Amino acid sequence: MVLRIGHRGAAGHEPENTLLSLKKAVELGCDMTEIDVHVCASGEVVVIHDEEVYRTTEGTGFVSQMSLDALKALDAGKGETIPTLEEVLSALKGKIQLVVELKGKGTPAPVHGILENSGWSKESLMVQSFDWNMLEEYLELDPEMRIGVLAHENAFHAARYASKVDAYCVNPLHHLIRKTFITKTHKKGLKIFPWTVNEPDDIARMKDFGVDGIISDFPDLI
Repeated sequence: MVLRIGHRGAAGHEPENTLLSLKKAVELGCDMTEIDVHVCASGEVVVIHDEEVYRTTEGTGFVSQMSLDALKALDAGKGETIPTLEEVLSALKGKIQLVVELKGKGTPAPVHGILENSGWSKESLMVQSFDWNMLEEYLELDPEMRIGVLAHENAFHAARYASKVDAYCVNPLHHLIRKTFITKTHKKGLKIFPWTVNEPDDIARMKDFGVDGIISDFPDLI
């Protein structure tokens, strides 16, 4: 069975990384959903993909230089606000597995503190990043957390690293995946969750290759 993993909630249907989008992922029956986090100027962990707010809101500025109040005043789409990690955990608890992608600098420690006190089971959480140094920092805080190693250039290099740190999965850009990669990576005991797979033909190809899960803006197509 291929896991259906909603990208930034269900970003093809609702404004990405909002509670509306995340609830849509639950409504669509996703097994997991993924979010991105940064630390804002007042210290809270907020759920947004970019370093700046201009692409996903009507505002401008860097997330790291804006307070939570300033961020909450912005429209993140359809009247939604930028949620905090705590708000997401509260809204989704017991409904879906959550993948937290460490985006902004300095996120491992505060994210760890929040997840540890969330009441969520480790089996319902995963932490991933393109920044492998942040993954190692997180593993120092919690060696038992499921870790996902993201890759956008060299899938085999990512798989070697994932095996080295005893990660749960390796998650490459779907264009990088070949059958030989699937075979060799599975032999290492790693799961494979490619991103961001939105076209029906690409989804069918990933399934045929034998991936373990698919990250998509349109998880209902998986």
